[in-house]
Amino acid sequence: MSVRDTYLRTAEVAVSLISSAEVADAWTEPSALDKMTVGAVAAHLARQIDSVPDVLAAQPGEPVILVLDHYARSEWVGAELDAEVNQGTRRKADAAAADGPAALASRTATTLAQLRATLAAEPADRIVALPWASWSMTLDDFLVTRMLEIAVHDDDLACSVRLPTPALPELAKHLVFTVLWQLSVRRHGVTPVLRALTRSERAPGSIAAL
Repeated sequence: MSVRDTYLRTAEVAVSLISSAEVADAWTEPSALDKMTVGAVAAHLARQIDSVPDVLAAQPGEPVILVLDHYARSEWVGAELDAEVNQGTRRKADAAAADGPAALASRTATTLAQLRATLAAEPADRIVALPWASWSMTLDDFLVTRMLEIAVHDDDLACSVRLPTPALPELAKHLVFTVLWQLSVRRHGVTPVLRALTRSERAPGSIAAL
């Protein structure tokens, strides 16, 4: 299965969760994330689908970077909860959630349906620009970053409404965890990650990747 097909299947999982009755019923309640409602978390999860057409429409430029460098350059990585970049994310999520659960679920499902045709038509070496950043990536690398976001925020949203965290396609899990362990090693070093995975008695307090 290709990265693009895997992304579409991963996005299906997100749309199903966003569209659930449990999420709709808890829309204005606090979520598992500080300073975000359930609706805002759902909207941020939906953004990992809704943002793809914007990325495809943007004019790519230089530099073209790899996935790990994308996270190294991203301002939000390691930022405090009340840093402006995180406040901006929360404001956008609140705005996207304002129309309510039915509108968000419908909008996101429509976008996903359109992407089924759009992604299949894109060339294998397609480069895309990120409108909110100053760099470009291959389309497949960008979709890997969206799968990572979906994996994380599926869990956030499911925990917020006391649902089991949805299962992801096997390739999505492989791609997401490959990026996470590489980021963890970059941040903490090989030995702490090795010990955390194999030697609990010598494990560090955290090997958080982000």
